[in-house]
Amino acid sequence: MLITGLSKEFAVSEVTIRNDLEYLEQKNLLIRARGGAIHSENHVAVDQRLSEKNKLHTREKAAIGKKAASLIRDGETIIIDSGSTTAEIAKNLGSIRQLNVITNALNIVNLLMTHTSINVIIPGGYLRQDSISLVGPLAENNLLSFYVDKLFLSTDGFDTDHGIYTPNIDEAHLNMKMISIAKDVILVTDSSKFKRKSLAFICTVDKIKTVITDRGIPADDKNKLEAAGVQVIIA
Repeated sequence: MLITGLSKEFAVSEVTIRNDLEYLEQKNLLIRARGGAIHSENHVAVDQRLSEKNKLHTREKAAIGKKAASLIRDGETIIIDSGSTTAEIAKNLGSIRQLNVITNALNIVNLLMTHTSINVIIPGGYLRQDSISLVGPLAENNLLSFYVDKLFLSTDGFDTDHGIYTPNIDEAHLNMKMISIAKDVILVTDSSKFKRKSLAFICTVDKIKTVITDRGIPADDKNKLEAAGVQVIIA
């Protein structure tokens, strides 16, 4: 769909069309592209590139990342999973005096590489170009050498009756290993991910200690999480 064509078809200005497309993108009903938009049908099985995810729900993700960073204490060892929301955590670690960060995300490595007080550990693996992350058996086996205080995990789909999901099988397997070595699992996700599933299952709700999200979280999902003993933090 092109903006010029939509403007003519509906007899409204291109500015109005752009505003409408922005609203629909925020609702996850389409992905904006140069000159128009692509219908997404709300299918999380589509494995979007990180560059596309970075354009979605930017204000919510920034607030979530800042709130998540406030939970990190000097001297801890943490995992920061790959993703556009988890990258926002890395942007807020400037005041940390001593920290070990394990991450499979090269964009997060790039954000942290100038912080002399942060020891960055990369578990290895092969590169997934869509997510700019390292996955596979090498990464999974190397992770088992560690034990961490906190895991900051992202997701592409969250069904509070069943658990969290991702479109990529290798990412799901690696996330399972991360969960197995973490004392506390903290899920960081904007509210658009609720009531959605995807191809690969990661874990059930009982594995998650805390969920950090935005005010758009459906009330019934918030109630289910709290009833299950999960702390819900609104950023």
